[in-house]
Amino acid sequence: MKKSILGTLLAVTLTVGLLVGCGSNGNDMAGSSSETTGTSAGETSDYGATAKARSLDEIKKDGTIKIGVFSDKNPFGYVDENGDIQGYDVLFAKRIAKDLLGSEDAVEFVYLDAASRVEYLKSAKVDITMANFTVTDERKEQVDFALPYMKVALGVVSPENSLITDVDQLKGKTLIVVKGTTAETYFSETYPDIKLLKFDEYQEAYDALLDGRGDAFSTDNTEVLAWALQNKGFKVGIESIGNIDTIAAAVQKGNTELLDWINDEIKSLADEQFFHKDFEETLEPVYGDSIAPDEIVVEGGVVQE
Repeated sequence: MKKSILGTLLAVTLTVGLLVGCGSNGNDMAGSSSETTGTSAGETSDYGATAKARSLDEIKKDGTIKIGVFSDKNPFGYVDENGDIQGYDVLFAKRIAKDLLGSEDAVEFVYLDAASRVEYLKSAKVDITMANFTVTDERKEQVDFALPYMKVALGVVSPENSLITDVDQLKGKTLIVVKGTTAETYFSETYPDIKLLKFDEYQEAYDALLDGRGDAFSTDNTEVLAWALQNKGFKVGIESIGNIDTIAAAVQKGNTELLDWINDEIKSLADEQFFHKDFEETLEPVYGDSIAPDEIVVEGGVVQE
């Protein structure tokens, strides 16, 4: 059995209510599966206004599916040193394109930030948002979520020489968060006295932590654990806080045909344990033995406690 950092922490409160979370890179750009190109994908007169989503038949006829992902949230969605988009979410997006349209290259990646994930669906700039998107009651009112493929909680990373191991230690200090994430919502609502330093992009947030503009940074524990492993001198002192939530792909509200296709795809992929293979390819090289796959992977849309 693999050694577990999250262990029982990710197994205790899966039935607890949902919040709001995860996100990155606020550039309004799009890329193919191998390179970045410009896109307009959907036009609206007002921010957040709804444009009609493409039907499943329209996507098939076009031969390309537009999927929103992060470009700087390693190891879930990020552009590597060769300019290629990689990550756990990205591998799933490529598989959707392959099974729906016959080729991984049929996906057009649209890079978005956390705060724009809902708006990009409403404005039809993307067919699917798959940017480490946490399922919440508030978001359910605005978009339709598919079955989950991952579970997650919040974590807090800070310098080892001034490690934050308890929320009370954040009083009088500055906590860095990314706008539009569960971390921003959780700390704003649960600990309103804690000073928050907010950024649009994940890279900006990590840069602020590195240069000491904040005392700690909170986002998904899966991400801060990965980041701390790659950045000497930093450690995740709070490994799980708040609720245990799920991550899922989302489509525009009412796009039932596409939603049903995604759900059927997720159920079908369970037969080959696709998401465990996805974990092995994209996450295990980062986590090593520190996190076992079953701590975060969800197969067939069924969350195991």
